[in-house]
Amino acid sequence: MAPVDPTLRGHVLQTPPSDAYRVTIQALPRALPEQSDPDARMWAFAYTITITNTGQVAVQLIARHWHIADTSGHHEEVKGLGVVGQQPLLKPGESFQYTSGCRLRAANGAMHGSYFFVADDGTRFDAPVDPFVLDASANGGPVQAGLARVLH
Repeated sequence: MAPVDPTLRGHVLQTPPSDAYRVTIQALPRALPEQSDPDARMWAFAYTITITNTGQVAVQLIARHWHIADTSGHHEEVKGLGVVGQQPLLKPGESFQYTSGCRLRAANGAMHGSYFFVADDGTRFDAPVDPFVLDASANGGPVQAGLARVLH
């Protein structure tokens, strides 16, 4: 499947036309105190994302779009092709997991966004990622330890 230019989709999220095109997204954030410097007002976080194709058609992740905000009022928007340098193709039932990170100017914040997919049959759709919390008081462990949120 050839990569698709994400600018072709405009600014409106395209919802999947049916349950045949469905992905489940699980986010597990954690604080990174060893990479944070509160004196410099910088807190580091990692988040592990698991994307599972729960539909009936193979889909390829083409692009990501994140909104990252912290309690200091700082907001950052991140757009780009793929995730961690990859554009994984997921057959029905397959999963892809990656870990990435971000830095905040406050000890707490949140992220939300979307992934843009193209199915084997050419159908294009976005999968929104609901907000998840970034909390430095989690002491390097998962936020609300043991609770993974399924997002889609």
